[in-house]
Amino acid sequence: MGSSSEDEGEEYLFKIVIIGDSAVGKSNLLSRYARNEFNMHSKATIGVEFQTQTLEIDGKEVKAQIWDTAGQERFRAVTSAYYRGAFGALIVYDISRSSTFDSIPRWLDELKTHSDTTIARMLVGNKYDLENIRAVSVEEGKSLAETEGLFFMETSALDSTNVEKAFEIVIREIYNNVSRKVLNSDSYKAELSVNRVSLVNDGSDGSKKTQGSYSCCSR
Repeated sequence: MGSSSEDEGEEYLFKIVIIGDSAVGKSNLLSRYARNEFNMHSKATIGVEFQTQTLEIDGKEVKAQIWDTAGQERFRAVTSAYYRGAFGALIVYDISRSSTFDSIPRWLDELKTHSDTTIARMLVGNKYDLENIRAVSVEEGKSLAETEGLFFMETSALDSTNVEKAFEIVIREIYNNVSRKVLNSDSYKAELSVNRVSLVNDGSDGSKKTQGSYSCCSR
């Protein structure tokens, strides 16, 4: 007997990329989320690295394949192959180094160049544990996120603050985007019309995305 998910064919695999300047904690965010590990002395990642995490959403198995930049960002370029097929992205800066926050528009531009427009994006202010030497305020992060239509959250890979939450919001948003696309697809609409069910079109064609802003301090 195959498992029920095989029988129903209800399995999703989404690629998510983590981008941002060198040493903002991208690898540690991934290892904290995927393995609940943190390495104080982690070296720059070399070679492609990704972890696969499984979540259940609406009773369906959703797998997220989360990619780390493999140290490419040190050369101020991440190859287009890295972005290919990505459904979501975490764009990370270090709250204690304003230069990493100043680079965010460049990373967003690169993301726009190499990826699909419906990609789920979250701005992540990492190293929340360095609050005492904070150089980028929560307000600055929120403001940029609102301007660019991004989710926003401050995290700490060191003490786990909001790490799981950040990844899960992105994964759920991807799932919602994909479900919406399926519901808006011509084949689905044709199927409905065959069954004499009229679809109410609200004029948005499903292209309108629900954006939200989540701060580290939201209760």
